[in-house]
Amino acid sequence: MSKVHPLIALKAKPFLKDYKRVLNAIKRYDRIAIFRHIMPDFDALGTQMGLATWIKDNFPNKEVKVLGDNHVTFTPRLFPEMDSLNESWFREPFLAIILDTGNVKRIADPRFKKAKFKIKIDHHPAIEHYGKINIVDDNDAAASELVCNMIMSFKGDYVLSKLAASYFYIGIVGDSGRFQYSSTSPHTFAICEKLLESGIELTSVYQKMYVKKVDDLKVTAYILNNYHISPNGVAYYVLDANIQKELNITTERGKENVNLFSNIEGIGIWCSITEDPKDNCWRISIRSKEICINQIAAKWGGGGHAQASGAQIKNLGQLDAFISDLDELLK
Repeated sequence: MSKVHPLIALKAKPFLKDYKRVLNAIKRYDRIAIFRHIMPDFDALGTQMGLATWIKDNFPNKEVKVLGDNHVTFTPRLFPEMDSLNESWFREPFLAIILDTGNVKRIADPRFKKAKFKIKIDHHPAIEHYGKINIVDDNDAAASELVCNMIMSFKGDYVLSKLAASYFYIGIVGDSGRFQYSSTSPHTFAICEKLLESGIELTSVYQKMYVKKVDDLKVTAYILNNYHISPNGVAYYVLDANIQKELNITTERGKENVNLFSNIEGIGIWCSITEDPKDNCWRISIRSKEICINQIAAKWGGGGHAQASGAQIKNLGQLDAFISDLDELLK
């Protein structure tokens, strides 16, 4: 890898001791399992697959596994399927690296608990420490940005392959809202500069990330014909279980159109509200242009970043109160 960018070196300085401990753990364990949060997004999968690929590229004798639920559309379009392991694999000592997950409850596979050694690397506000090593920086636009800062700061002759770089780039693009959110910084672009040096083909990456099928137009049409706007500019749409069935989409896909309202004058916050019959709740994705929304998200059973958060309500009877809380922010 070429010389470390000054912004990357400056950002890494407070974490160098922990970075070294992570590298030593990777070297020490022959069996490594990489985890992330449930219902994965671009960043969760991009960081997971990026780090797994980086470890395999630089330590080919390691047995590296990626665990969690597959994504309904990203797999296998963008990422390979997760590994399926029986219980016997977890009986021998292994290292667990948990990425992009603020608390234990949201880790996709509970078998991380069986690890001999656990490492947490995350860019969400620190809610819960659950690893022997906890590396958290909520100033980063994406977990991929933080992991890239780490591997680009390792001392040694390590390679960053085009494949690993493409996974990390997808993670950063996805969680930064294509570099639109306020968490995007000069450091974000410094990381992306190094990733681009690997030979990533940007056109191909973006096409794979955002490609849609003709049938998806039906979902967009439904939303544009059934959205609501609060008095002060909170736009939202509601997809109950029957509508999801009619549109032939899953609960996980309910939030895919949330950014339809991102550049509309008079709309400052926008949300998707999707029924999840399996967990008996309504899942909400929240985005904003400028207003910090994560405190409201936390009030409603979620959390996240200043301009991109998640929440949930138990039933539609709570929807008016939830929208009212967001509406107050725009007064």
